[in-house]
Amino acid sequence: MNRPTADGDEYLRSLYSLEGQTAVVTGGTGVLGSAIAMALAMAGAKVGVLGRRRDAAEERAAQIKERGGEAMAIPADVLDRASLIAARERLIREWGGLQVLVNAAGGNTKAATLAEGSDPFTMSDTAFRDVVDLNLNGTLVPSLVFGKAMATSGGGAIVNISSMSASRALTRVAGYGAAKAGVESLTRSLAVEFGRLDGDSIRVNAIAPGFFVGEQNRSLLLQEDGSLTGRGESIIGHTPAKRFGAPDDLVGAVVWLCGPSARFVNGVVIAIDGGFSAFSGI
Repeated sequence: MNRPTADGDEYLRSLYSLEGQTAVVTGGTGVLGSAIAMALAMAGAKVGVLGRRRDAAEERAAQIKERGGEAMAIPADVLDRASLIAARERLIREWGGLQVLVNAAGGNTKAATLAEGSDPFTMSDTAFRDVVDLNLNGTLVPSLVFGKAMATSGGGAIVNISSMSASRALTRVAGYGAAKAGVESLTRSLAVEFGRLDGDSIRVNAIAPGFFVGEQNRSLLLQEDGSLTGRGESIIGHTPAKRFGAPDDLVGAVVWLCGPSARFVNGVVIAIDGGFSAFSGI
């Protein structure tokens, strides 16, 4: 990218602007995914909000439009290639191309989470496979389907979502941790494979959020009265920021990774965790 001849403020804005780009956020109806979708729209991108529930996707798209952004609800399942291809063709038909994909779909399940104090040998291998399928294949399949469109639209950026459990063993969530470790490995592999494409290549990076309270983990972190569980207390005690993350804590890094200022950043995983991964506990 050539340096603009305008003043410094315009140059700085150009580094983080997504004007003229089209983005898709899988899991765009979730707490983190919807915040990311909103941020991409506020940075100037047209955003496809992809989720399994049409009503939730339409609601999130409407919220973006209320803020002056451009958005489209895309009902689809990240494990259903046919529905993703249909979504891709709709995007190309209505918006002309695709430059950004954020793979925010995923999460853990109750069946794949060991009860506190339970025998680890009771872990369900079926639930383990399901959570790995959702997080790992649910990242791979959209990357292949939408990445194909990026390759013919001048290249682009993919951002995956990892977790603190990918690099540090957390009790009771072995399946989720294994799935997210796979996402990090996949991120590096796709960064190499997509980065070597002829012409404008596709960059693939990931963020690794720390602990954010969502519907899937609320009961693990908070009591019904809002006070911390023992697990929640331990997490806060090992987080130098002394709090859980908020969705808006993620969006700056995602917008940066998707934009022109990160054009030479490829194959990295960025921790957004309030210092959790840096703290030794001493």
